[in-house]
Amino acid sequence: MPKRNVGVLGEEEVIKKVRCPNCGRKLMLLPPSYPLVDVQCTGCLFRAQIKTQLTEPRDTIPGAGWDILEKTLKAGYQIPPLIVNFKSKNKQQIRFYPFIPKRNIKKRVLSRTAKRANYKMFNYVGLSKLPYFILYER
Repeated sequence: MPKRNVGVLGEEEVIKKVRCPNCGRKLMLLPPSYPLVDVQCTGCLFRAQIKTQLTEPRDTIPGAGWDILEKTLKAGYQIPPLIVNFKSKNKQQIRFYPFIPKRNIKKRVLSRTAKRANYKMFNYVGLSKLPYFILYER
């Protein structure tokens, strides 16, 4: 399954299974390619990035494009909250990381031979050392 489909299906799954961590209302998807965040609450100002990983929970996961994040950080804004949908064979855990410090972001550049050659991206690193809430588990 292409990564884009995994991401889209993961986002749809999160909004079906999880309520807003702030106020408890329904989450809604933002338009595709919306910068930095994927969902927002229908009742408050909460917004978050969603990542889906077809693995057990892990310390490092791929992020997104570097340029928009770098501009956001230079403007003095924080890294958006992160919801990670970890899915493996018989387990699923949706975690909410309310605060991602800058030290937990690592820039990377795709290879010259990648589909998006030399594209600047980032990884979330050190997630196991960050506080999180479990929003859903089976």
